[in-house]
Amino acid sequence: MAQAMGRFSGGVFEGSFGSKTSRLNVCSKRVTSVTRFIVRAQHGKPQSSRRSVIGLVATGLVTGSFVQLVLADAIPIKIGPPPPLSGGLGGTLNSDEARDLALPLKQRFFIQPLNPSEAAERTKESAKEIVGVKKFIEKKAWPSVQNDLRLRAEYLRYDLNTIISSKPKEEKQSLKELTAKLFKDINNLDYAAKVKSSSDAEKYYAETVSTLNDVLAKIG
Repeated sequence: MAQAMGRFSGGVFEGSFGSKTSRLNVCSKRVTSVTRFIVRAQHGKPQSSRRSVIGLVATGLVTGSFVQLVLADAIPIKIGPPPPLSGGLGGTLNSDEARDLALPLKQRFFIQPLNPSEAAERTKESAKEIVGVKKFIEKKAWPSVQNDLRLRAEYLRYDLNTIISSKPKEEKQSLKELTAKLFKDINNLDYAAKVKSSSDAEKYYAETVSTLNDVLAKIG
């Protein structure tokens, strides 16, 4: 019995010692593996940094060569002269006028009042510009028709009001009615250009020119 117990205890002790030994071996292996991993990671950082630097250099070289290729194949763009001043393009007269920067904004960007004789002269200039939209109608350049009409209509309205206010009472009413008909014809012509109707544009252009001649005859 005692021998059996001794064998049993010896087996237990041996097993326990053996297990401890195996546990120590496993722990030592783990520590070794962790240590090796840390060392390898530390060795891997310089390699990755070198690779990133090499990649950046390669990218820079490729980008530089691509830019040189694009610049070599670039097509020069020809820039033409500026448009003519004073209404060289449709609706550009107002933008071509000189601006005195020392003046207040109200005087710099708004139509200034003229005396009746000066207003009559500008009315004749506006009439010439309105008659000149015929070439845009023939070319079906509808935006140019609208731009010139609207620009000149503003000058006409302002100058005709100045002229009418200077006329005697017996002449004012007839000139007001004729002016109202003129702007109605201009609006009809503007709408014809908006809907791009060549037939209506020709019709209302003729009516506008006829009424415009009547107005010019009235103001002298």
